[in-house]
Amino acid sequence: MIKESPLNSESPVDSVNEGKELILYNDDFNTFEYVIDTLIEVCGHRPEQAEQCAIVAHTKGKCAVKKGDFSFLRSLHEEMIKRGLTTTIE
Repeated sequence: MIKESPLNSESPVDSVNEGKELILYNDDFNTFEYVIDTLIEVCGHRPEQAEQCAIVAHTKGKCAVKKGDFSFLRSLHEEMIKRGLTTTIE
């Protein structure tokens, strides 16, 4: 009989507070360069990573750009909104 590890089980608290994603949505007014620079400055992305996220958001309509708990992502979300990007935390 295999026992499930408590680290692998998901409790209601874990699903509410952890494992959230900051989602960047495509828009028709910010340039690729601006989005890339913002991802580097706000999210700490490497240039290549920021470029890939910008391309995915452009082609698919959205891209998860950062993972973490809600309180961590909220400050990033607020800064991205201030800079004119459209993001949500899901």
